[in-house]
Amino acid sequence: MARRDGWALWAGVAATLATLVVVFYYPVASVFAEAFSAEGRLSLAPVLSVLSDPFYVDLFAFTAYQALLSTVASVLIGLPGAYVLARFEFPGRRFLRSVTILPFVLPSILVAVGFLAMFGRTGLFNDVLGIVGLGPVNLTFTLEIVVLAHAFYNAPLVTRLVTAAWESVDADRVETARTLGASPLRAFRDVTLPQLLPALATAAVLTFVFTFMSFPIVLALGGLELATVEVWLYSQVQSLDLAEAATLGAIETALSLGLLYVYLRYEATRTGSSSGDRGLSRRPLVDGARSLLDPLRLAMLAYGAVVLVLFAGPLVSLIVESVTTPGGQFTLEYYAFLLARQASTAAGTVQPFPAVVNSLLFGAATLLVAIPMGIVVSVVATREGRGTRTAEVLLTAPLAVSGIVLGLGMLQTLVFGTTLFGRRLTVTGPVAIVAAHAVAAYPFVSRSVTPALRSVDDRLGEAARSLGADRTTVLTDVELPLVAPALVAGAAFAFAISVGEFDSTVLLAEGVDTATMPVALERYTDDRSIGPSLGPATAMGTVLLAVTTVSFVLIDRVGGMWE
Repeated sequence: MARRDGWALWAGVAATLATLVVVFYYPVASVFAEAFSAEGRLSLAPVLSVLSDPFYVDLFAFTAYQALLSTVASVLIGLPGAYVLARFEFPGRRFLRSVTILPFVLPSILVAVGFLAMFGRTGLFNDVLGIVGLGPVNLTFTLEIVVLAHAFYNAPLVTRLVTAAWESVDADRVETARTLGASPLRAFRDVTLPQLLPALATAAVLTFVFTFMSFPIVLALGGLELATVEVWLYSQVQSLDLAEAATLGAIETALSLGLLYVYLRYEATRTGSSSGDRGLSRRPLVDGARSLLDPLRLAMLAYGAVVLVLFAGPLVSLIVESVTTPGGQFTLEYYAFLLARQASTAAGTVQPFPAVVNSLLFGAATLLVAIPMGIVVSVVATREGRGTRTAEVLLTAPLAVSGIVLGLGMLQTLVFGTTLFGRRLTVTGPVAIVAAHAVAAYPFVSRSVTPALRSVDDRLGEAARSLGADRTTVLTDVELPLVAPALVAGAAFAFAISVGEFDSTVLLAEGVDTATMPVALERYTDDRSIGPSLGPATAMGTVLLAVTTVSFVLIDRVGGMWE
């Protein structure tokens, strides 16, 4: 029976690896092969040419510079939030802690349009400044707006990781330090801070990696004037200079893999050092009317106001701008524009309704591929034995590769075709897009399921095995029902990632037939046919926001019924 169980698991691993070989390793390897070859031979010349070119040196330096600024901004905005959530009790604290996950499920192109709607020349921010007689301020195509948009995504990541670490600080050790005469500041410096540093470093490294590989936000808010490696790589693909794009992609992937290794090292350190048995107690945020005069609490209220503007402002601006003219009058003209595009028969017109349908169908198909792959990776991650760590690393490698690099690799191999056994094989259209989405989504399923699977009491499985159940039956009948909430959460993430995916989709979508909502949104961003405002883009963005929210809630509700 054990032999049959082993076969079942390794069959799943083999199927997952085979899928990855076809839709991930082979395309990405083709990018590296292009980068390390010249005239059909192995050569470092292309890479050395890029690394010695002052233009590309400046490009990589600027990409790292904006990522560093974005990381600093994310930490500065996210850290106070972690302090408030970990050290104070107030109504809605658990809700606020939960919604820190929301930015991750929002399509990045949607957030970029939201920032344009808020901070653009005709945006809500300038409308408010005009009411009080100030402004206008134009942040469009500036580094500041790119950094702010990156902070929108990554400050909640800092808050979430550091809050968890702060809540697990061992209160006994802090109290012992105070008993020995340490002041509150010294107890924090000597006892609390060392326990927070691994989580803070993890959040900072992850933020740097994410912002280093950021694409839609920089494209929409900075354009080629503030081009990063990803944006320039995309422009090279658009110009059909695939060799140059492959070299850039290979160098960027090597850098991100190195940074991911640093992240994994810090994550291991954090896991090993979290030993708090009794967490620190939380104080009431408001403890009587006089507490409102406390400078610390006043500072936190000011922080809350800034955070509210930064995080709710772009989404509110998106909706408001979709129903108002640049002069502030109510209008439905932009939604009429979408209906007109839907009725148009002109060639090359991206129609909104097919884009919505495509996004939903691609999302559903992504779940069918990503969930089994994620479960297999989770089972491997919870196993002990020779080769399991190596297998886990191989199975989670897509986390370190950007969607643009994967899309370029798939374009060069599967879309343009590969000759195998004398036959030309091609994978195009929806199949290629779903494959790219599944590769991007399944690591989030496994990252959600693995901790839950590790927490399952082994005695339940052993009891089932003693009653005659094989390993597969234990997994499907005992363990998976116990981790159902985590699995649903992972599925919701996977679906949201598919619906919002833009990087590889914009390369793989053929014409307008396979355009998704993010691609349609990007097309409408450049459409000024009915005026200088972002009206059509904000209307399409509002539709995308509504579809994403409803889909996320539906999956969560279905998961609740299953639970």
